[in-house]
Amino acid sequence: MQIERDFVSIREGQVHYRRSAQPASGKPLWMLHASPASSLSLLPLMRELAATRPVIAPDTLGNGDSAPPAVETPDAVYYAEASLRAMDAMGVEQVDLYGSHTGAHIAVEIALAQPQRIGRMILDGIGMFDDADKADYLANYAPAIEPDAFGTQFHWAWHFVRDQGWFFPYFRRDAAHLRGLDAPSVDALHQTTVEVLKSIRTYHLAYRAAFAHPDRERLPRVRVPTLVTADSADPLKAGVAKAAALLPGSSHVILEGEGSAAGRRHKAAVLAHFLDTGTLRL
Repeated sequence: MQIERDFVSIREGQVHYRRSAQPASGKPLWMLHASPASSLSLLPLMRELAATRPVIAPDTLGNGDSAPPAVETPDAVYYAEASLRAMDAMGVEQVDLYGSHTGAHIAVEIALAQPQRIGRMILDGIGMFDDADKADYLANYAPAIEPDAFGTQFHWAWHFVRDQGWFFPYFRRDAAHLRGLDAPSVDALHQTTVEVLKSIRTYHLAYRAAFAHPDRERLPRVRVPTLVTADSADPLKAGVAKAAALLPGSSHVILEGEGSAAGRRHKAAVLAHFLDTGTLRL
């Protein structure tokens, strides 16, 4: 399924987004990507889901090709409000929601801000960290980076992206924090590093909003039917059961086969079934 690119203007500037080229009928699925990259990371899943529904995936402000936030310290509420304004500018009235990692925290705030516009919601990997981990990640995970005359930002971005494939958190580079995965492919490393470099001065803002999000206070207020999930290799999979326990009437599941074509097709089928019926079928 072909995915096209476009821009829409809101007060911060232009928001870049990807969408299905020949959208199927039905309610659009609004997809919010993980940090630190952009909607590019959602392309494989978008192609699978676009066979049965329209899909739209914006680059979060300050990521990818979207304009930066207009405030110094944006929080998840700000990113959610900006996403809703992008929907308004595109003439999109109602959506189902998908959020991955950082995008999951933003999706929660969208569902709280305007629940009447949301059908069903999928949280694909949500970090349910304790206060000590949140403080650690806010201090160490996403440093502010400024380009310099020696180009150290290029070296830093490559290793930042590479080490996330090997360690969690990536800055604890020891055996205890190994993820046990093969090295990411060179193509995946290159693509993600380029996306980070596009927004090198602002990539960290969405990360910090996610780490600071008061998720344990906010999740019990959600009244949108929700599926909480993660792939079996996702370092945030421990948050699935924790988040589901706080979400009234939610479903949750850990999915196997991350990275394989068959695993991706199965995941898309599980998500599509939930979006169509509100029930979980494996």
